[in-house]
Amino acid sequence: MSLIHKCRAQLIDIGRETAYTSWELIKITVPVIIFTKILAELGFIVVVSKVMEPLMGLVGLPGELGFVWATGMLTTLYGAIAAFAALAPALELSGAQVTILGAMLLIAHSLPVELIITKKAGAGLVPMAAIRLGGALVYGMLLYHLAELLQVWQEPAVIFFQAGDGGQGLAQWIEAQIINIGIIVVVIFCILVIMRLLRGLGVLALLEKLLSPVLPFFGMSHRAAPITVVGMIMGLAYGGALIIRETTTGVMEKREIFNSLALMSLCHGLVEDTLLMMAIGSKLAGILWGRLLFSLLLLYIIVRVSDYMRARTSPN
Repeated sequence: MSLIHKCRAQLIDIGRETAYTSWELIKITVPVIIFTKILAELGFIVVVSKVMEPLMGLVGLPGELGFVWATGMLTTLYGAIAAFAALAPALELSGAQVTILGAMLLIAHSLPVELIITKKAGAGLVPMAAIRLGGALVYGMLLYHLAELLQVWQEPAVIFFQAGDGGQGLAQWIEAQIINIGIIVVVIFCILVIMRLLRGLGVLALLEKLLSPVLPFFGMSHRAAPITVVGMIMGLAYGGALIIRETTTGVMEKREIFNSLALMSLCHGLVEDTLLMMAIGSKLAGILWGRLLFSLLLLYIIVRVSDYMRARTSPN
């Protein structure tokens, strides 16, 4: 088969995958868009913003973005993007603020689904929820204060998703949402192309090789480390499924199962989800490298505290 035919076959395959993925995500985003519009018209967004304002103020974000974060936690990242696109035009956001929001969404999103996955894999709902919610807030605060201290990302955010003027008519609003959905489809296509290229160039395999030797220092054996890396790159659902399969064999201890799931919960979808947040204007350093470093540091603290508590409670 010639190179042209191979490229054509790959593009057709990516096109099919884009259509399928887009349809699945449109089924989520369209209801969120409509729901957000109804809440905005009823003045409910203002109420939510006031309630969330003290919490979001800790990370330097306006209260309106609390609704975006809550939407992402209850639905998906695409649901959060839909809410963000509807609310962002009325807000004057900096690059730092969009990066903070993106980082918090990456750590804590799709909680109803993903917490069930980690529970089935062997971790408790409450500890995992606390790690993700607490981790998102702590990392958000760290990013906020670092950005203020170093005066980085203070320029106006470059936001690709727009919803138009708040005073527009219904027809114009619908047109703006159709454009936003079109942008989402284009973003999905680009992400799938990039993922294929990274896989073909061996970048994903290189990431696995770089991370695997490090993870045993964070309470994981050489059995758990490769599975954890796969989950961090491919996503929590995939990594959780591998953990569930391994637990049936009994070769992984409960402690390393918890540590593995904690790290995957804090830091998964390293490529695809990161690219998605970059599409709304988040900075790579904050949502990838900083998040990875923070996740490893937090897990290290969790492991050390757990070891200390175990040593104190164990009989001499």
